[in-house]
Amino acid sequence: MNVKLTLSVAVLLLAMAPAHAHHGVAGVGGATLEGPGAPVESASSAVLPEGKTLLYGKLDYAKFKSRDRSNTEVDVNQYWMAGIGHGFTPWLSAYVFAPYNKKVDTAEPAGAAALKFDTQGWADKSFMGQIGFKYDKGFRLVPANESLDDLEDWHFTVYGGSSIPTGNANLKDRQGNINPGKSTSFGKSSFSMGFTATKMLTTDLTFNTELSTIGFRTHRYEADTNNAIGLEMKFGREDRLNLGLAYRLYANPAQKFRADLSLEVQYLALDRDVQNGVRQAATGGRIIYLLPGIRLYKDNMSFAFGIKTANWTRLNEAEQQQGAEGREKFRLIFSASTLF
Repeated sequence: MNVKLTLSVAVLLLAMAPAHAHHGVAGVGGATLEGPGAPVESASSAVLPEGKTLLYGKLDYAKFKSRDRSNTEVDVNQYWMAGIGHGFTPWLSAYVFAPYNKKVDTAEPAGAAALKFDTQGWADKSFMGQIGFKYDKGFRLVPANESLDDLEDWHFTVYGGSSIPTGNANLKDRQGNINPGKSTSFGKSSFSMGFTATKMLTTDLTFNTELSTIGFRTHRYEADTNNAIGLEMKFGREDRLNLGLAYRLYANPAQKFRADLSLEVQYLALDRDVQNGVRQAATGGRIIYLLPGIRLYKDNMSFAFGIKTANWTRLNEAEQQQGAEGREKFRLIFSASTLF
């Protein structure tokens, strides 16, 4: 049986985490009513159909543990993302993303209100290209049409992207100081690349893995009250290995509806930040996250929701870190997309 692949696809991005802010890499995932499933957040091996356009929105809401209520780090981060993608060929897709970041420092102790420093605004826009291929008696690019049997083959993607510094890297607090972790830009472009592999293990169960990295460049910030020449900052590289299972719980072809359960295990390795040429204490480390969730498909729309928690951490000088990856109480992930 030969079927035209009309994908209900969700673009999946990791949030910019506050306090020595880090970005995740952009990825995509999707499923047909009868094809492989997709995780809630990790990238899968789906590409957009040729000539189709995707509109996407996402919220990543992170609540962080508080180490010291008198500091100026982030307690709550709301990371919104809007995106558009287009399938130029059956195997080549391209995307543009526009993030909006709100970093909130919640109630302070009496007498410490002057330290409170909330920031919000559009962050650095980014671009990504994605190439899809499969293995069927050899590696080949994804064709325009695949049978249901073809969907059970191993599918892969490679992707790469870059941000451009369209946000504000030089936000200043009421004392005239710049905290790079609360800025809405890295000041310089970042670069990312990744690889995905997806395989249907059974009719209803799909395995997915993603390997990715993102690197940052050194940026010199404007002079502020504490630094007459402006400090230099390079945020630490991020390496990720994600594993996921998606189980098709229910599908109704007549109503064009599908519901999947998802479980992801995400490993994140963060290098230390470098300030003025010196590797910084209380930055970087290793984290394992668990992310259970659900993904719903209806007609040409997709909705995903998950709760992400850090279940194992080895942070550098962990007792001094706040508002960074691995210090979350939880993250709520919600995304919605439509294809036309």
